[in-house]
Amino acid sequence: MKKLLFLVFTLIFSSLFAFKVIMVTDVGGLGDGSFMDGTWSGIVRACQEYGIEYEVIQSKEQSDYISNLSKAAESADVVFAVGFLMSDAFYKVAEQYPETYFVGIDFHQEKDLPNVMTFTFKEQEGSFLTGYLAAGMTKTGKVAIIGGIPIPPVKRYEIGFRTGVKVYNSIHNTNVEVKVVYANSFTDPKKGKELTQALISEGVDIIQQACGGTALGIIEAIKEENLKNVTSKELKELIDYMYLNGGYYMLGGDVEQEWQAPGHILASAIKRVDNASYMGVVKAFTGDWHPGNIELGLKEDGEGISRMPFTKGLVPNGLIYELEYLISLVKRGEFKIPETEDELNALRVKIQF
Repeated sequence: MKKLLFLVFTLIFSSLFAFKVIMVTDVGGLGDGSFMDGTWSGIVRACQEYGIEYEVIQSKEQSDYISNLSKAAESADVVFAVGFLMSDAFYKVAEQYPETYFVGIDFHQEKDLPNVMTFTFKEQEGSFLTGYLAAGMTKTGKVAIIGGIPIPPVKRYEIGFRTGVKVYNSIHNTNVEVKVVYANSFTDPKKGKELTQALISEGVDIIQQACGGTALGIIEAIKEENLKNVTSKELKELIDYMYLNGGYYMLGGDVEQEWQAPGHILASAIKRVDNASYMGVVKAFTGDWHPGNIELGLKEDGEGISRMPFTKGLVPNGLIYELEYLISLVKRGEFKIPETEDELNALRVKIQF
């Protein structure tokens, strides 16, 4: 009887003091294999480690943001809003629910709310590395970046990628060309495929994605082009062909995307949204809450380049060394990667190996 009473008391106590986290997506939703999925994985990891209840609410339209955030705030202790386009709705709802913690991923406004913590990233630092890699690996001398919507985080992706190519050109006395196009959507794989096919027809052989779910179309187009020459489905034969003849590659964004198309994705610009969301959950749950914005870059292990699990053997050792050296310069504060057009135009490269 005592054991039964203890069990009942424990269940009641747990229900009274249960902690819950809800993530609200922007219209991109889960399944993009990139930004949204990466953020969600960090939340899941933290919640499973600490025994916290978690849930996701997916927004179908931008008009859903306020209602979805409000719904989440009414039943959760921590509400995550993911994506720059949610910024205005996020702050409006956060003001209405001062007893609920709110964590914003990928945006920040100059509003001092005690229940709000945001995370932003130095996207230019990760894409700088993939831009440098692309310039060193292209066979045609033409590379590109496909952005989703030209919002600040995506523009930083673009600036960083172009900087990487510019620095490589300056150091190696080459003239690799960068093409920049925008799909004006994060959820249009068909558009991503069409843009990729057009770029390939113009001679581009490596494409950086900064367009969320739209990049699924980039992957499809890249695979189709490579498989015109390599009919085998064996990864080894694909890699052997690429090593001897070159091919077409996508560069992933936000998470290590190589697993989605082994051999067809050269590397990924890593944006550790998973670490940010993990940190947000833990800080709220443990009481280590500090309102304001946290910016993550290479120095904070919030940006970087992937391990290249399938393709690293294709990259010359000298190029790997140069990337590692550039990372060390940024971490030591000896080289600042531009984040605006003006800074990029003013950049004079003085790096020597």
